[in-house]
Amino acid sequence: MTLSCFDLGEQMLSVEAAREALLTLVPTPLGHERVPLSNAYGRYLAAPIVADIDVPAHTNAAMDGIALAWRDARQTHWPVVGTALAGHVFAEHVPAGSCVRITTGAALPKGTDTVIMREQLTQGFDGASVEVTHPERVRSGQHVRQAGEDMARGSIPLAAGTRLGAAALGLAAALGQTDVYVYRRPTVALFSTGDEVTAPGEPLLAGGVYDANRFTLRGLLQQAGAEVLDLGILPDDREVITQALEQAMQSDLVLTSGGVSMGQADVTRQALSDLGRLAFWRVALRPGRPLACGWLGKACTPFVGLPGNPVAVMVTFTQFVAPLLARFQGQSDTSPKRLLAVSDEALTSRVERTDFLRGVYYTGPDGRLRVRSTGAQGSGVLTSMLAANCLIEIAEARDTVRPGEVVDIQPLIEGL
Repeated sequence: MTLSCFDLGEQMLSVEAAREALLTLVPTPLGHERVPLSNAYGRYLAAPIVADIDVPAHTNAAMDGIALAWRDARQTHWPVVGTALAGHVFAEHVPAGSCVRITTGAALPKGTDTVIMREQLTQGFDGASVEVTHPERVRSGQHVRQAGEDMARGSIPLAAGTRLGAAALGLAAALGQTDVYVYRRPTVALFSTGDEVTAPGEPLLAGGVYDANRFTLRGLLQQAGAEVLDLGILPDDREVITQALEQAMQSDLVLTSGGVSMGQADVTRQALSDLGRLAFWRVALRPGRPLACGWLGKACTPFVGLPGNPVAVMVTFTQFVAPLLARFQGQSDTSPKRLLAVSDEALTSRVERTDFLRGVYYTGPDGRLRVRSTGAQGSGVLTSMLAANCLIEIAEARDTVRPGEVVDIQPLIEGL
C-alpha cells in the first residue's frame, strides 16, 4: 500500500517513493467537459471515440489513372467507358475488359478492382481507349484503398486518455466528430515570495534577484496542459501571503518555489501551516533535495513547494509536478518517459542518490542513441537547461558511468 505524503516523516526518500507518495494528493482525475474539436489540441480524452463509419467510407483509387474491370493480365488495350471523379459517383457497371478514367480518392465504380497510374499509360488517355505499358507489371487490386482499411466501423481508434495532438485531431475529424469529451484542464495557482524577488522590468535592488522561477513554471505548467492563476510576487508578510493562499485554494493545485525552509523569514511556511497540513521531505536527488507538500483548506487543495534554485525547479517539476498534472488529466502512466543511450563521457554520482544531469542526446554513426553532458551542472546554471534536450538519470545504485556504458535519459519536452 502506498504511503501518503504525511506518513514519511523526516526520512530520506528515493525519487520513486516521493513521486508515488505525491500522487496520493490526486486520488482521482478531474471532471470532464465537452469542447469543440477546434479547441481540443493538447487535451486528453475522457471517453473513447468509436468509429461509426468506415474510413475510407468507400473503396477508392490511390492514384490518378484508370480503374479497370480485370479480365486478362496480358491485355494492353483498354476501352474507356467513362470518368470517375472524387466526390462524384460513377453509377454504371463497368464491363470486364473495360475501364474508366479515375482521379485519386474517387470511389471505384462497380465491376472495377484495379487501378493503373496515369504514368503507365502511353496514349489515348483522353480518347475512347488507352494503351498500358508493361502490362506484366500490373497486379490485380493494385493502387486501391479498401473501405475501412484505415478505421473500421465499430473500432476504437482513440481510447480514453489519448492526448489530442495534431494526428489525433485529424483522425477525429475524419470520423466526422465536431466536439469531444476531454478532462478539464487543472488550474494551478502560482506565486513567488520574498522581499528580494523583483519582477522583470523593475529596478533591481541591492541584493535582489529577478523572478525567473515563476516564468519558468508558467511555461512548464502550460506545456503540461494546466491553466495558470498567477498571483505574482508576494512580500514577506504573513497576512498578505495568507490572503493570497485563501484565493489560491480555489484552484486544483497550489505551486511555489523556495520560501518553505526553516529560515527566520519564512513566513510562507507559517502561513501554509495555518491554512492546512504540510509535510517537508528530504529527497535523495540532485539537484532539488528539499520538497514540501500537503493540503490547504477544507477542500484539501494539494500544495507543492519546490526548491528555489532555477535548475532544481525544472528538474523537480518534471519528476514530481508533471505526474500530478497527468493524473489530474486521466493519465494512468504518469512516470517520466525514459530511453537508453550510450554515454560519450565519464559521469559521476553518489550511491543512494539519483543524479539528474543536463544532457544532449543524438544518434551516432552506428544508429544508436548517444548522450553527452552540457558541461557545468550547478543548480543555478540556467543556460545548461537551455542547451539540454534531456536529463541524464544516474540511478541511486550507481556512482559512476564510464564512457561507452548505457545510461537512462529522460527526453525533455520541446521548449523547456
